[in-house]
Amino acid sequence: MNQPTMNVMISADDISQKVKELGQKINEHYKDSDKELILIGLLRGSVIFMSDLCRAIDKPHEIDFMTVSSYADGSTVSSKNVKILKDLDSSIAGKDVLIVEDIIDSGHTLAKVMQMLQTREPNSIELCTLVSKPSRREIQIDVRFLGFEVEDKFIVGYGLDYDQKYRHLPFIGEIGL
Repeated sequence: MNQPTMNVMISADDISQKVKELGQKINEHYKDSDKELILIGLLRGSVIFMSDLCRAIDKPHEIDFMTVSSYADGSTVSSKNVKILKDLDSSIAGKDVLIVEDIIDSGHTLAKVMQMLQTREPNSIELCTLVSKPSRREIQIDVRFLGFEVEDKFIVGYGLDYDQKYRHLPFIGEIGL
């Protein structure tokens, strides 16, 4: 198998600093809330980001996960057909919900997830994403906590993958396919 070319776009140090900044902003946002905070990671891509982010948040919180998919195996383009493969294990009723996502592309996946979660009567729902591609957005999504905006390039690393590979990289890079 030929190794694809890789150009580093966001260094491991820049990611680490941004995660700390996001943690501080989240701490400030929820400091006066008396509601339970729950972080919901969208698997699989968010797991590395969420692991680091939850350690940067001082307010006690729960974590839970959903698995959603809009990409066919091996594809680099969203199908817009969002499937919920694993739902939450706990109730979010009355809680402050923070959805933690690795990347927002078209917005279809998050719009579907947020619509579904809103029916479960949380106190609030906010969104934190490490990476956003605003030029690809087809559905407007309000992102309260944003890490980085990037150009429309296919990127991998720090949880982001291509066909389940390259999640382990400590940086985010553009992959030449």
